[in-house]
Amino acid sequence: MPKVGIVMGSDSDMPVMGKAADILEKLGIEYEMRIISAHREPDVFFEYAKTAEEKGFKVIIAGAGMAAHLPGMCAAIFPMPVIGIPMHTTSLGGRDSLYSIVQMPSGIPVATVAINGGANAGLLAAKILATSDPELLTRLKAYSQELKEQVEAKDAKLQEVGHKAYNK
Repeated sequence: MPKVGIVMGSDSDMPVMGKAADILEKLGIEYEMRIISAHREPDVFFEYAKTAEEKGFKVIIAGAGMAAHLPGMCAAIFPMPVIGIPMHTTSLGGRDSLYSIVQMPSGIPVATVAINGGANAGLLAAKILATSDPELLTRLKAYSQELKEQVEAKDAKLQEVGHKAYNK
């Protein structure tokens, strides 16, 4: 049964939303990914959000650009955590999306990551789930250790070759 719902309003969001899915896969978390437009197909959207809990979702990751209503509307209907990913836009660089998602009215919170922050959305969903899953918490700690080791390896290379030869 899926534990995380990933929903986006357009397939143009796929590169960013795919990063969330990649993190969930790496950590062994089941998910369902959908393209649903809250504006163009509101009936489909409402059905998705209303049935997410009975599908076993514990967290929804919702990405949206411009008016960015998808995350907030998910949060208005789905009773568990919603993580919003504001998408970069050509007109305002994603600030429009960011403000739309982060400035939710009192009582309808949406956890919001950086513009195009798909990987962090996946990690935040995993951390939420890990509060009640000790095995997942262990995998998250191992992931953090991998990140630390990657930085240490990069620093060791820098110390060995110097900054001029580092990227050659």
